[in-house]
Amino acid sequence: MAAQVSPIPDSPIGPLVETAAPRVTLRNSFAHPFDSSIAAARTCYATRLIGAEEITEKQRVMIGSATFYGGHHTVYQHAHFEFGLENISRQFVWSFLHAHPFYNSEQQSQRYVRLDRAQAFVPAESAQFGAAERAIYDAAIAKAWQRYRTLTALLQPGAREILADIWHVSEMSHPKRAQKVERQAEKRAIEVARYVLPVAAFTTMVHTLSGIVLHRLWRMHAASDTPAEARAVIGGMVGRVRETDPQFFDRFDNVPMEQPPEWIAPLHDGEAFAREFDARLGDRTSRLVDYSPRALQVMAEAYRAVIGVTSAECPDAESLDRMLNPARNPYRRETLDIAVHAPIMRPLLHANFSFAKRISHTADSQDQRHRMVPGSRPLLTLADTPSPDYITPALIRDNPRALAVYQQAMEEAWRAKNELIGRGVPREFALYLLPNAKAIRLVESGSLLHLLHKWTMRTCFNAQEEIYQSSIEEVEQVRDVFPQLARYIGPPCYLRAGISTPICTEGSHFCGVKVWQDFPNIHRRI
Repeated sequence: MAAQVSPIPDSPIGPLVETAAPRVTLRNSFAHPFDSSIAAARTCYATRLIGAEEITEKQRVMIGSATFYGGHHTVYQHAHFEFGLENISRQFVWSFLHAHPFYNSEQQSQRYVRLDRAQAFVPAESAQFGAAERAIYDAAIAKAWQRYRTLTALLQPGAREILADIWHVSEMSHPKRAQKVERQAEKRAIEVARYVLPVAAFTTMVHTLSGIVLHRLWRMHAASDTPAEARAVIGGMVGRVRETDPQFFDRFDNVPMEQPPEWIAPLHDGEAFAREFDARLGDRTSRLVDYSPRALQVMAEAYRAVIGVTSAECPDAESLDRMLNPARNPYRRETLDIAVHAPIMRPLLHANFSFAKRISHTADSQDQRHRMVPGSRPLLTLADTPSPDYITPALIRDNPRALAVYQQAMEEAWRAKNELIGRGVPREFALYLLPNAKAIRLVESGSLLHLLHKWTMRTCFNAQEEIYQSSIEEVEQVRDVFPQLARYIGPPCYLRAGISTPICTEGSHFCGVKVWQDFPNIHRRI
């Protein structure tokens, strides 16, 4: 049975859309975060380890000011805070909370959790967002949820048919095998149907970050598409920390930057940019736009520097094989991502690749979790398109009835968004009506070390469809410029085949296809 979203206690009974203020709880924290930070600073100049209980008021004032205002912020990185966040939008998470690498989140999955209730962010009432605008907004979200339910029902039979064929399930199969296919078919249908849900949809998460990052988020909350929601949520997080240790914030005059330079740019029609970007992509999801031309030689030189050998003793090809061949380097077969800690893997940091890519808002929300492969993502407020601009998943493209419903949902979402903008509603709020399918155009870069981790995880058949496709295209293009790397890149099962057992690292989530036998010449059906 699918998991259900819990009701929102603060929401009115029986509305089209359930909403509530963000709920921020501090689940875990340091007992004395400020004094611990000052003690860490004192330790730098002491002959012994300094404890938080030793800190005096004079040291709080003198060392606190010197470190914070002097930019010596690592002392405030020791204190960490684990928050529970509820009633926050997917748009806020994508645009702000996950738009940097310095955090950890465990978030409710729209891929695997069926969302039966329309629970979403709703802007506060204002002169620009009154009863009439609220009615348009609520109706659009409610309609999107109806489309989500319809698509789930339409897509499930097709998903079941494909999965039954992959798993060789027939009327003669064991009931448990058929039940597994049924459960997976529902999950696949939910995963794809979620593309019509608005980015206003609520999510829940556990979110942990350091004290200095929380200071930075408070300072920068306006530098996103969701400044109002960011102020409320980050303000709540700061408030919870103040309840534990007021001086962690109150000793400094760190106030939000209300007018970041991004907003100096005038609003404009983003469709010209979208056309230009897509023309450069051609028929690709992701296109290689730059790379280190001497990557192989530099990595080989770096490897020899690590182990102290000459090029005669260890030529370039041998150096690369020692680092990249899973049969010779057990680090490549580790499920624990330890490569950055392995001296012989660090040379891979010197080869870098950049890609221009176009994927949906919902796929990019997962893609950005590869924080060591950072991307320059758009401010949708500045890149808004009046015309529908979205990605269509394969399971929908191959189902005419589902495709008709999907296209109608896209038209409805953009029509409602445009109507609100036409009525004077700020784009910040109107854009919450955009669907998860909204196309995101970005440039993403990473070292080979971190891209290898991403490509290993995301060329697995269990990876999200669009991230899988972009990863396959990226690997293909890297092979074109550096054919020597081809045999070293692929999913875990490909890297482990003939070397380690089990071959598939997914356990009971095995996709049912022996990908390792013919990667990359393998067709993913669902």
